[in-house]
This record gives sequence, C-alpha cells and structure tokens, in this order.
Amino acid sequence: MTSTPDPAQLDRALGAFYGLALGDALGMPTQVMSRADVVRVYGTLSGFEPARSDNPVSAGMPAGSVTDDTDQAVIVARLLVEGDGHVDPRRFAEELLSWEKEMKAKGSFDLLGPSTKAALDAVTRGVDLKEAGKHGTTNGAAMRVTPVGIAFDTADTERFLDRVVESCQVTHDTNLGIAGASAVAAAVSTGIAGGSLDDAFQAAITVSAAGARRGHWTAGASISARIAWARELVAGLDTAVALDRIDALIGTSVASQESVPAAFAVLALTDGDPWRSALLAANLGGDSDTIAAIAGGIAGAVAGFSALPGDAVRTLQEVNDLELESLTRQLLTYRTR
Repeated sequence: MTSTPDPAQLDRALGAFYGLALGDALGMPTQVMSRADVVRVYGTLSGFEPARSDNPVSAGMPAGSVTDDTDQAVIVARLLVEGDGHVDPRRFAEELLSWEKEMKAKGSFDLLGPSTKAALDAVTRGVDLKEAGKHGTTNGAAMRVTPVGIAFDTADTERFLDRVVESCQVTHDTNLGIAGASAVAAAVSTGIAGGSLDDAFQAAITVSAAGARRGHWTAGASISARIAWARELVAGLDTAVALDRIDALIGTSVASQESVPAAFAVLALTDGDPWRSALLAANLGGDSDTIAAIAGGIAGAVAGFSALPGDAVRTLQEVNDLELESLTRQLLTYRTR
C-alpha cells in the first residue's frame, strides 16, 4: 500500500530532485572551463546558456540541457524503487554501462567520470563487485546520491550510511567517495525532514565524518572538516571575491574533497537560495555542473520546489523531457516504513 506523502515534504523532495537538475543544467556550459575563462566569456553567467563549440565535454548541448549528474541520479532513483529501497550493485553497473553506450550512440562527449569508468572497466574484466570501486575517490557518488537523501532519514546514522554505501560501492567504495556522498545525502535528507540550512550543514559534517570510516582507505583531506572550513572561508565576503577564494583555496576539480566542500561554500554564500546557489556554482568553472547540482539539490531540499523559478523548471522539463514527480513520490514512501 502506497502512502500519500505530506505536501510540505513532497515540495521539499521535488525541490531537491529538480534543484539538482537545475544546477546541473546551469553548470553544463561552464564545466571544464577555468574560473578566469568563465569570467572572460560570460562575465557573470545569469541563466541557461548553450555550450560553446570548443567545450570538450558539453559541445553541442543546447541551453537547459542536463548532464550525467541528473541522468545518473535518475538511475539511482529507479534502482531504489526497483530494489524496494536497495541498490543492487550488479544492476547498477549494467545500467551505467548501458547509459554510456546510449551517450556514445548519440555522439555525446558527456560520458562516465574517471572513477566510474575505471570501476566499470574492472567489472567488465570480471573483477569482484566488492573490489571494483576500491580506488574511486572522485565526486561521481556525491553527484547522484540525492535520491538516497530523499528516500531515507538520518535518524539511525549507520543504517542511513548502509543505504548511501549501496549507491557508492560499485564505483566509489573509498572513505573519500563515501564521505562526499554521505555529506550530500545527509544534507538533502535533513532538508526534506524540515531542517534549516544550518541543520543541513551540521548533518553533512556529522554524517560525512561517520561515512569516512566506511570503504577502502585512501589518503585525502577530511571532507567533513573541509565543509566546516569552507563555510568560514567565505563568511562576509563579496560574491566575486568569495568565488575566487573557493576556486583558489577549496578547488573545483572532480576530487570529492574539493567539489563537495565547494558546493557547501556556495550554499553559505547564498543562505541556501536554490537559484542563486546553482548560478554561483555555475560561475566557478571546473566541475561546475556537479558543484551546482549538489548545491541546487541541497538548497532545493531546504527551500522546496516552490522556491525554484517556474520558468526554469519548465525549461528543464521541455529541453530534457524530464518528469521527476512520480519517482520522487515513490522514493518518499521509504521514509515512512
């Protein structure tokens, strides 16, 4: 029997999923550009833009297009529903390989990230699923984990982490990969439960520290500590100065310990406004689509779907044939079990 979600909770859950897509699409044209080049080309990016023809990843993509961040989050959501609240690692590997095959068939350059690609190559060679992701430290798990935050609450940290790890294991089964995903999922889950931005920050810091005790250990800075530091780093700064500081000191690469704290720094700058968070992240360059997707998803969870610009959501739906409400409603049923 399917329960009817609380309207306010549904609003926040839809805010999270569409906020992720919003940030992804805003960051699409500036990904792999330097911060200096973003400023030179766009001045300040103020809305959806098509990708430039010289962008090695997103060339040819029209304004408002989402990328692998949204596509893979949808895969996680579908697998959670298909698996009655669990992500089966073999099915996940198959779905990701199938997705990349479709992208290549379209002539897209927006393909699997480095950790995911290496792990799935290992699976294809017959490496055990529990070993395939032992070197995955990048942000691929964090970018797609929002559905886990929608589906589960953080009341039992270890049980919550079990669900996060299921979405990480096959590609990002490391302390860094899991810590980054745990931070994002916990912040999203806290927002959906009605928490404030401060609450989301605290949940991210706490659960990320616990998540760092999971998976294969690899050297790298504490994501939990860097989220707390990132918030302090931008406090009281002018927006342009703050973005330059994020770029120079936190970093905007695919490394989890850069891009995840960068997203939280942006959230601190905007006080969690979804549109502004996604826009500022898009103006960073680097892995801007992922940073903006993370920031947009968390901000959307806290502020709700009603806080997203209606015209921007319609653009997302029309350009990408994107309809997330049914999946979101199904994910929410797991919170009441």
